[in-house]
Amino acid sequence: MITINDLNKSENFFLMAGPCVIEGEDMALRIAEKIMGITERLQIPYVFKGSYRKANRSRLDSFTGIGDEKALKILRKVSETFDIPTVTDIHETTEAAMAAEYVDVLQIPAFLCRQTDLLVAAAETGKIVNIKKGQFLSPGAMQFAVQKVVDAGNDNVMITERGTTFGYTDLVVDFRSIPQMQTFGFPVIMDVTHSLQQPNQTSGVTGGLPALIETIAKAAIAVGTDGLFIETHPEPSQAKSDGANMLRLDLLEDLLTRLVRLRQALT
Repeated sequence: MITINDLNKSENFFLMAGPCVIEGEDMALRIAEKIMGITERLQIPYVFKGSYRKANRSRLDSFTGIGDEKALKILRKVSETFDIPTVTDIHETTEAAMAAEYVDVLQIPAFLCRQTDLLVAAAETGKIVNIKKGQFLSPGAMQFAVQKVVDAGNDNVMITERGTTFGYTDLVVDFRSIPQMQTFGFPVIMDVTHSLQQPNQTSGVTGGLPALIETIAKAAIAVGTDGLFIETHPEPSQAKSDGANMLRLDLLEDLLTRLVRLRQALT
C-alpha cells in the first residue's frame, strides 16, 4: 500500500493524470502507457486517474460510466500492468470499501468535502484520501475536512485546490491557497483542468478554458505545489465527460517538460 511519502520522495512534483472517466479498457491502458513513458523519462512520480463512475453530472442523460465493477477492474489492470498507483472518486459511504479493493487513492469530490460520514469511510479503508477543496470554501476551512480523516485514524491525506466559484458560471484560482493549505502538514495538489471549468452553462454541458492549462500549471509550480492533477484524453472533443477543459494527450509531454524545468529553476 502506497503512502503520501512514496509520492513525495522525488524532488519533482508528482502527477495525477488520466481521463475524467473510464470509457473502456483499451483507452485506459493506452493513456496510462503514454503517460508512464513521459513521467519515467522526466522522473515524475505518477498516479493514474480515472473515475469509475460520475455521480454529479449536469443532466440526467449525461454519461456516468460503463458499470462500476467493470471500470474498477480496469483501474486494477492499469495498476498491475504498469506497476503504478491509481486514484478514483467515491461519492457515498458504501463506495469506500468497494473502491478500496481496486485502487490506491480514494478521492473526495469538491462538492462532498464536508460530508463527515464519507470522509470517515474513506479514512477507515487505510488508503490515501485526496480531498478536493470545495468551490465554496476558503483554504483555511479545509483543515476541518482534513482533521476528520486524521481523527478517524488515517494520516495519509492530500488536499486538492480546484478553483473557487466566481459568479455563476466561472471559477478563479487564488494561488495563496496552496501555501496556506500546506501549513496543515499534508501535500497540496493543483487540479489544473477542473479549475478551468465553466460550470452551470445554460446548455447543461460544462464549458472550459483549456488554453489556460499551462498558465495555471506554471503558476502552481511557481508557488510550490506538491502535485498536479491533469485530466487528459487523446481526443477531448470525443471524451464522454469534461472534454471541454481537458488537455489533449499529445500536448502533455511538452507541458510537463517545461514544468520540470521551471521546478528545477526554482529549487
